Amino acid sequence: MPKRPALPDTIAPSWLVVQLLGTLFVAATLLTAHEPDPRIWAAYGVSSACWLGFVVLASRLPKTAAALLAVASTLPAAIVGWAGDSSAIVLSVIALGRLATLTSVGVGAILGIGLLDVVLAVGSHLLVGDSLPDALSDAGVMLLLVLIGLNRRQYEVQARQAEALLEQTRFAQAEHARAAALDERTRIAREIHDVLAHSLGALGVQLELAEALLAERSDVDGALKSVRRSRRLAADGLVEARNAVTALRQDIRPLADALAAAAAEHATDHGVSVSFAAEGEPEPLPSAVVVALVGIAREALTNAGKHAPGEDIRMRLSHEPGVVRLDVRNALGEFTRTGEGFGLAGMRERLALAGGTLESGPEDGHWRVLAEVRS
Repeated sequence: MPKRPALPDTIAPSWLVVQLLGTLFVAATLLTAHEPDPRIWAAYGVSSACWLGFVVLASRLPKTAAALLAVASTLPAAIVGWAGDSSAIVLSVIALGRLATLTSVGVGAILGIGLLDVVLAVGSHLLVGDSLPDALSDAGVMLLLVLIGLNRRQYEVQARQAEALLEQTRFAQAEHARAAALDERTRIAREIHDVLAHSLGALGVQLELAEALLAERSDVDGALKSVRRSRRLAADGLVEARNAVTALRQDIRPLADALAAAAAEHATDHGVSVSFAAEGEPEPLPSAVVVALVGIAREALTNAGKHAPGEDIRMRLSHEPGVVRLDVRNALGEFTRTGEGFGLAGMRERLALAGGTLESGPEDGHWRVLAEVRS
């Protein structure tokens, strides 16, 4: 539910209320003034006209309006000593107080005009023979109005700065969200491209091989093996494509859960023991890192099933301050390959794009795949 504005804002802007009230005070002062000297009335008239000019021009010509307001405060201040009542000081402090609230005028100019009004008021009192306390009392009122106006001015400046900062923050948040969305789209596009390029490329090779076996050698058994291999490649590619789409939909499972599921699936499919352990306090990870580490785990499990069938596998995920490690090991089997195939090479490149590194090779009678990402 939107917050209801304060009562003054529902009637009119605060600056308009102040200027209407100021105009009423000026009019009331002129109506109640008791002054026989026409020259003083002329000064009052000029000051009032300058005030009205300020009210009319404040929103369109702020600099000109401020100059008129300065004249409206200075002229009555110069005749305070000769005035028959307090009308002159009232007209002066109304204009001076309003001038002190203007953000279009610098603080130095406001203080300068205020000091000029004080000097004129004190000087006029001394010239007509008034006592110093009387002169200083009017000066004190002027200084008080200047300080009150400057305080109000500072409040308005801070409010505008806060509004500008809020707008900049909103803009920065929108740009950050836009950049994050573009980055995520780019990553998902790369994931899908990698899946399609790898899966469809391998599928095409197997189908061409099957066609050649049938057309050139009439080798039905060899062609059938190639077709079955193609079907397996298509199924694997479909799984990877679904993983990429899952990442796009932001339905990525926690890393430890995804790795545990992959380990259990491999153990069921190959009839071997696949142990999984997670250590440390998990930290939030980018989806690119999660997808890359899960892909590396699946690739390492697949390679273990191909090249070291029947051997148990150990998988460990460790979280340390600023780093995440995935360690997959299997005992070296009779057919364990000692080189790195295209699968792990592709995973190495994919992990590098996510800011990580990948090492693989024999170690202490095991084949070890170690992935490390610094957060």
